[in-house]
Amino acid sequence: MKAIQISETGSADVLNLVDIPKPTPGEGKVLVKVQASGVNFIDVYFREGRYKADLPLVLGQEGAGTVEALGPDVNNGLHPGDRVAWCGVLGSYAEYAVVPASQLVHVPDAVDLKVAAGVMLQGMTAHYLSHSTFKLKSGDAVLVHAAAGGVGLLLTQMATRIGAHVIATVSTREKAALAREAGARDVILYTECCFDEETRRLTDGRGVDVVYDSVGKTTFERSLNCLRPRGLLALYGASSGAVPPFDLIQLSTKGSLFITRPALGHYIHTRQELERRATDVLEWVERGQLKLHMEFIYPLARAAEAHRDLEERRTTGKLLLVT
Repeated sequence: MKAIQISETGSADVLNLVDIPKPTPGEGKVLVKVQASGVNFIDVYFREGRYKADLPLVLGQEGAGTVEALGPDVNNGLHPGDRVAWCGVLGSYAEYAVVPASQLVHVPDAVDLKVAAGVMLQGMTAHYLSHSTFKLKSGDAVLVHAAAGGVGLLLTQMATRIGAHVIATVSTREKAALAREAGARDVILYTECCFDEETRRLTDGRGVDVVYDSVGKTTFERSLNCLRPRGLLALYGASSGAVPPFDLIQLSTKGSLFITRPALGHYIHTRQELERRATDVLEWVERGQLKLHMEFIYPLARAAEAHRDLEERRTTGKLLLVT
């Protein structure tokens, strides 16, 4: 089968299209014929070596497709031909992937498999951020960085549905239009003004209740300036690089602030929680209550191009590889 594999860490140039044997599912696992795989910054982190894994490695953390074969002791209602999706399991940049049965969820017939592949990781990330990390309620003020990105657009829609006042940061007017379409009440072009000063102005000096920050290094300090006293910074990514060490006394001087560095795996740790989040997200998609922006779809062989486009911020919404 064809797969995108790395034998060393580094730039997008280390991504290679290779022929490797089709895997066989072991105990409790399922062989899935992959239709589409999501491209996410976590894939970049594994490629660069920020996240450690044994090499050679087939990249990819989420996908969707049809069940091809079942390994021994798979007894949770899965059958060959079932439409399924997953995330948090390495190896989806390939024509076939072996996935633990416990990590698979059924995809409703009305939901396209490419959409399912694109909404699993980012949709459930937006879900835990808005429903658990900081459980939003109507009237809350939130700042969403990278609001025209995959998580950003979904998070903006979820927060808006709850009734929150969403302030979005983006880099271009084209991305600003997407954020407004997703429900953002105010949009800040961080290339034209200081987003922390503008956030304070938009909230009459109070600050926001929560900042959802996937950017990291270049936004961290000013994100703290945007918060009300006892507000929360949810730092869930680092697309601009890791946040450098800082003095915790700043949290006190800026208003007894809170910071968390959450990860999806800890919010879908149990089968019950995985099913609850995935069901919510897929049902909202099925009903048209959550829309996935999918403009950037690449054949598997162009995975390196997809990574470069993602890293250089040439994209909006979700990036997919299709087999």
